[in-house]
Amino acid sequence: MGDIRNNIEEIKLISEENGSRIDAWLSKRLEKYSRSYIQKLINDGMVSVNGSVVKANYKVRINDEISVKIPEPEVLDIVPENIDIPVLYEDEHVLVVNKPKGMVVHPAAGNYSGTLVNALMDYCGDNLSSINGVIRPGIVHRIDKDTSGVLVVAKSNEAHEKLSSMLKVHDINRVYVAVVHGVIREESGKIDAPIGRHPVDRKKMAVNTKNGRRAVTYFKVLERFKDATLVEARLETGRTHQIRVHMSYIGYPIIGDTVYGRKKDKYDLGGQALHAKLLGFVHPITNEYMEFEAELPDYFKKLLEDLRENR
Repeated sequence: MGDIRNNIEEIKLISEENGSRIDAWLSKRLEKYSRSYIQKLINDGMVSVNGSVVKANYKVRINDEISVKIPEPEVLDIVPENIDIPVLYEDEHVLVVNKPKGMVVHPAAGNYSGTLVNALMDYCGDNLSSINGVIRPGIVHRIDKDTSGVLVVAKSNEAHEKLSSMLKVHDINRVYVAVVHGVIREESGKIDAPIGRHPVDRKKMAVNTKNGRRAVTYFKVLERFKDATLVEARLETGRTHQIRVHMSYIGYPIIGDTVYGRKKDKYDLGGQALHAKLLGFVHPITNEYMEFEAELPDYFKKLLEDLRENR
């Protein structure tokens, strides 16, 4: 991966296969960029093959020399905000927090304030890793806006690099709890189905056998109700919206998930009943295994109480 010139990072790749669309081919190799962003780069003339600019439907050939120019992200004025965030652990390299439901992790279009990053900048000052730039300082991984629970933040660049490597090879233990529609009869199961962008609605993810990346979720039934089930879900991979997509795919969408489940239900949660309960990892500097749990939020406890009363 090459030089940075004039605020543009140029990535050079050699194709080893025939016949794939270049937008799909690149999205598999440049994992931190969405396919929609790659398509935008192509439309902006930032992708060339063998020296010539190509369109998104170009089919790659063996030994194609592919160049991708990625502009530096626009510098935004991200303002520190005094927002109370429960801290589960902190040292000079890492910070573990319990992200509240309804909070976006980092600024993006439409959400430039009130995010976890705004809170972290106030709490940590300049003691956040700079690897992901000004928009995502310290952010190693994300959980959805309406998912609550444990998140690890990198304070040093060394910690960030090592945590990112652990995530890539699935060396971080992530356990979620969710309440889904329907009664699951099996005690446990494994969902192994690739996830990629939805072929029609590009804002959504979907099980996509053609252009998706491998995604594996293990689930275990914790409690059954009249028409719902409390499950524990363990991630082997970490695709966008993975648990939400996978549970919907097997016919048990998460309660409150209006994107992948029912548009309306009687529970009126204002978001999916999904909580990142446990996070375990080897400390990137001390090499000590550490594990953190976040208590269920009040809305989740209330949902369980209601379901138990109506069982």
